[in-house]
Amino acid sequence: MGIEQAQQSFRVEVISGAYPPMKAGEADHCYRIAAQLADRGVHVEVVTTAGLKLSDQERVRSEIRDWSWWDLPLLLWRVWRSKPHAVLLYYIGWIYNDHPMITFFPSLCKMVSRKTRVVTMFAYPMGSKAGGQALLSRALRKAMQWGVGAQGVDYAYGTLLRDSDAVIVMSQRHQRLLSESDPSVAAKCTLVPPPPLLKMTTRTDQGTRSATRAQLGFSAEQLVLVYFGLIYPPKGIETLLKAFHMVSRVRPQARLLLVGGVVAHEYPDRPRFAEEMRAMPERLGFGDKVVWTGEFETESDEASRFLYASDMCVFSHDLGLYLNNSSFAAVAAHGLPVVATKAEMVESPFVEGVNVLWCPPKSPDEMAAAMLRVIDDLGLRQQLGEGARQLASNWFSWDAATDRTMALLQGQSAVGTRKDKRLGEHQAV
Repeated sequence: MGIEQAQQSFRVEVISGAYPPMKAGEADHCYRIAAQLADRGVHVEVVTTAGLKLSDQERVRSEIRDWSWWDLPLLLWRVWRSKPHAVLLYYIGWIYNDHPMITFFPSLCKMVSRKTRVVTMFAYPMGSKAGGQALLSRALRKAMQWGVGAQGVDYAYGTLLRDSDAVIVMSQRHQRLLSESDPSVAAKCTLVPPPPLLKMTTRTDQGTRSATRAQLGFSAEQLVLVYFGLIYPPKGIETLLKAFHMVSRVRPQARLLLVGGVVAHEYPDRPRFAEEMRAMPERLGFGDKVVWTGEFETESDEASRFLYASDMCVFSHDLGLYLNNSSFAAVAAHGLPVVATKAEMVESPFVEGVNVLWCPPKSPDEMAAAMLRVIDDLGLRQQLGEGARQLASNWFSWDAATDRTMALLQGQSAVGTRKDKRLGEHQAV
């Protein structure tokens, strides 16, 4: 049987609490993964949260109510009935309402379908919050822990680390964090950073760039700084706006473009965060230099055209930039020079002055200085842009990401990365 024919008979069930039209990076990422696998001829079915208004997606079952213990029989019945060759469980605590039920899925799946492989993909090492559940839910969790074997069960991650056949991480930092909970999980981990989640435009000519800038209200002489990604407090938008205000005072031709909608889940301590951020430029007197595009359709190339129409990008994240930031993957694929906040752990693919220029988080003054350095140095802009494009080619390819994911789902050796390898080299681990 050939590879293509084998893939066509291969069945994968993708489980995720987030899926479009939910407005979250996790939803878009899961959608893209499922689509990529389906394009390879894999028979894919997605199980997601009930109530999502899906259109013409027969392979998507939105039937899990709230991912509590009461949904467990339905989830296991689906696995028992379909007996997929593999399950790809997309995990971060909040998309499952921080409930522990799904964290025991790898163990329970093997009980109803012993030959099914379970691969858990961590969007971020953020487990369940079992302590915040009702007394009955906590009692059921305790019973489940003893039912699957108490040794090696983690309070936040259940048996995701212990009983998954393979674990996909999107960042070297994520592997380190998971290893703190279970040192043995490192042997199961494969690094697969998220490729661009937006639809890449094919219209990259100068005429389209000029027309897009005119659409946004920018002239050819103005230098456009872009922020790309969802907008919520940890993204450092307040720092970015303050820094740009400083820049605009000394470089009046500079403009700021913010591309992205407000994140799906709420931050109760800042319920009016988006409104506050939109009001800040007006209050400080530079509102005419800032453009907010809002959210964009998943299947539209509009956001890609906005990036091609920009001159440089700024990532202002409070925790710094990591490989798992899919917004960076998109920006790098467009060859934009990048100024970004420096994380506590700088991952090996990032090289200062080659593919990124660092500044400290939460420091408007130093962010403004870094922005001005790139604005005023054409050679540096060109170097950072080319470096970002090369980084995207080495690390953020959908073909490579799908190859690695398919290998893990099929129980083969996945192509991974080692800490001591040169950038761009790949070898099995």
